[in-house]
Amino acid sequence: MPDQIPILTTNDFPGMRVVRVVGPVYGTSVRSRSIVGNFLGSVRAVFGGKQSGYVKMIAQTRDEALAQLAEHAQSLGANAVLATRFDSGEFDAGQGQAMNEVTAYGTAVVVEPATD
Repeated sequence: MPDQIPILTTNDFPGMRVVRVVGPVYGTSVRSRSIVGNFLGSVRAVFGGKQSGYVKMIAQTRDEALAQLAEHAQSLGANAVLATRFDSGEFDAGQGQAMNEVTAYGTAVVVEPATD
C-alpha cells in the first residue's frame, strides 16, 4: 500500500493551497461474507440486534476502497484528495451470497503549504 496521503471530505485543505487539480479518482472494493457468516447473520436477524459480522465486512470494504483511492491519486502524481464521497450497494451473487460494494471517489490535487 502506498504511503497514506490526506483524503478529505472537504473542498479545501486548511493551511494548504491547491496548485494543480489532477482530476477525478476512485477506488472500489467488493466483499462478501462466507456461507456460514451469511447463515449466522440470517439467524441473528430473526432475533434483531447488531449485525457485527456485517459491520466488520462493510468497514473492511470501505477501508480497501480508500486504499485504492489513495493509490489511484498517487499514480497520477497527486498528493491529496479533496471532496471525497462514498457510494455503496449490495447485490446478489447467487446461491444466497450477498456482495457488498463500496466506491470511494474524489478529486486528486497537488497541494503545497499556503504562504499567506
